[in-house]
Amino acid sequence: MNKIYNLLHQLGISSNYTGFYPTADAINLCIQQQDRLVLVTKRLYPEIAKRHGTNWKNIEHHIRTISKLAWTRNRPLLEQVAEIPLQRPPSASSFLAVLSFHLLHNSNTD
Repeated sequence: MNKIYNLLHQLGISSNYTGFYPTADAINLCIQQQDRLVLVTKRLYPEIAKRHGTNWKNIEHHIRTISKLAWTRNRPLLEQVAEIPLQRPPSASSFLAVLSFHLLHNSNTD
């Protein structure tokens, strides 16, 4: 998890943001089982919501907000992680896919 936390911090997301830990948890689950990125609103978001005592819509909102913050605060790093130029902030599910793929293929998670 430390590598996930570090990457989020490098992207400009501080751990005092409400969605920081649910987003990190979602990234970690996607690294563990990549097919969680399929049907995120029916499978992944509800699983994270249950773990964090909220609903799936709040989880999606948090991840979408974090994606926009990363885009605003450190777009060069976000594009480096995505390995492509980005014309706009990635959607919540795309953000999870980009970060989990990057961490899975470029480093070992703790």
